[in-house]
Amino acid sequence: MNLTTPALLFPAISLLLLAYTNRFLTLAQVIRQLNASPDRSAPLVQCQLPGLKRRITLTQYMQGFGVLSFLLCALSMFALFLEAQVTGQLMFGASILTLALSLVLSLVEVLISTEALSLVVRDLEQAARPGEGGRA
Repeated sequence: MNLTTPALLFPAISLLLLAYTNRFLTLAQVIRQLNASPDRSAPLVQCQLPGLKRRITLTQYMQGFGVLSFLLCALSMFALFLEAQVTGQLMFGASILTLALSLVLSLVEVLISTEALSLVVRDLEQAARPGEGGRA
């Protein structure tokens, strides 16, 4: 393994962290809009709160493991630069594992987000059918 192998992950990890940051900013915007909404106590809003809390925690861990992956990748390159092959390979392996963990957490966060959107769609469908117990 040479110095360029871990360097191949740098652009991928950087783009992933950028995507995570965008997701975090979107989540923060949704939460702030719900907080400013006059319907904060509406049943639809209340049933979304546990999912929003889980998504905040997952995003925090996604970003943390992504940054750790980036750091391990950089340390791997440094170890390989110092010709410490075994250390560099171990750090690169750990970098890939933390990146994989970050991606799994990202998938879980997407699934929770999708479920929240399903709740909103169901609420909209009920609102569109006033004779079936929905809102008029």
